[in-house]
Amino acid sequence: MFGIVRPCAHRLGERLKAEWMAHLCGLCLALRKDHGQFARIVTNYDGLLISVLTEAQAGAVSGSRRTAGPCALRGMRTASVAQGEGARLAAAVSLVLASAKVRDHVADGDGLLGRKPVAVAARRVAAGWGRAGARGGSAVGFDTGILVDAVDRQVGLEALAGPGTSILTVTEPTETATEAAFAHTAVLAGRPGNAEPLAEAGRLFGRLAHLLDAVEDRHADAVSGAWNPLTATGTSLTEARRLADDALHGIRLALREAEFADGKLVHLLLVHELRRSVDRAFGAMPTCAAHQPGPYAPGPYGPGPGAPHFPGAPSPQKPKEPRGFLPGCGMFLLLCCSCQMCCAEEYEGPWSRKKREGCCRDCDCDCPCDGCDGCDCCCPCDGC
Repeated sequence: MFGIVRPCAHRLGERLKAEWMAHLCGLCLALRKDHGQFARIVTNYDGLLISVLTEAQAGAVSGSRRTAGPCALRGMRTASVAQGEGARLAAAVSLVLASAKVRDHVADGDGLLGRKPVAVAARRVAAGWGRAGARGGSAVGFDTGILVDAVDRQVGLEALAGPGTSILTVTEPTETATEAAFAHTAVLAGRPGNAEPLAEAGRLFGRLAHLLDAVEDRHADAVSGAWNPLTATGTSLTEARRLADDALHGIRLALREAEFADGKLVHLLLVHELRRSVDRAFGAMPTCAAHQPGPYAPGPYGPGPGAPHFPGAPSPQKPKEPRGFLPGCGMFLLLCCSCQMCCAEEYEGPWSRKKREGCCRDCDCDCPCDGCDGCDCCCPCDGC
């Protein structure tokens, strides 16, 4: 639920880190203000891209920032946070998609959600989030019905998918949902000419999000017997990587066609950090020098069933079972109150139980311009 674009503080630099945190906190506080305290648990890194895109196009305008009070995730410090229509749209989209995710877990009977009383409570929460998201979207002129329709179609497409089905048939609903959300940022920012290129960037971002989620969950799904789009359609990791690289290239080209008042953070997140997300999912690179892989780490396309094991090295462990919705909520609150999401070098995701990195931690990362390929880059370091 925390997204695929997870930059670390070292690569962002001080100014862009402050901007990124302003949008992350702005999304969280928009959820609280418009939809209640509990809604803040749907805050996610990909959702804040909506807020980032809106402000990048509109530029710095009066009232786009406010000073927020102390928060545990910021070490009980105040901060300047984003506010306005971009943050509200991000909140609405996050709520609707979180509602769909909960309903999907209930339908699958995952964990505690397989028990009727818990499932009933979860359905009520999901329904409330869906209604709140629809109200929030309507307030900024966005029809969340597009997202709901995409989610509903996803279920049918997955039921029909089998060997030989194109993986792009399965990713289409996600592409449609993110396409609509990205395009609406151009409307909010008063740049209608950006709607088409941002729709294309959003469509490809949705494809990437679906592909990377499938790649990261492949082994866990095989152990648990859960449905996985790569396994169901017989799509190889080589083909998935090719599609991911094509999507990265398409996003980069689409962003070049859009006009931004200040596109530095957008470029860093959707060009550099998104590429790192793809490499991370396919095991092609470590995120930071502090996380150099050992001799038994996954290779370029994951460990696979025949991965070698070196004598004396720990045996690879089976993926942990994801937590149910309510236990995950409890763990989320614990991670928030202990500031681990913000400051920990590594922590366990509350729902997925995947390894995550604290968004504000210090690390020994490579220069963010590595592999820039000569683009007109706006990264925080000089000489790119």
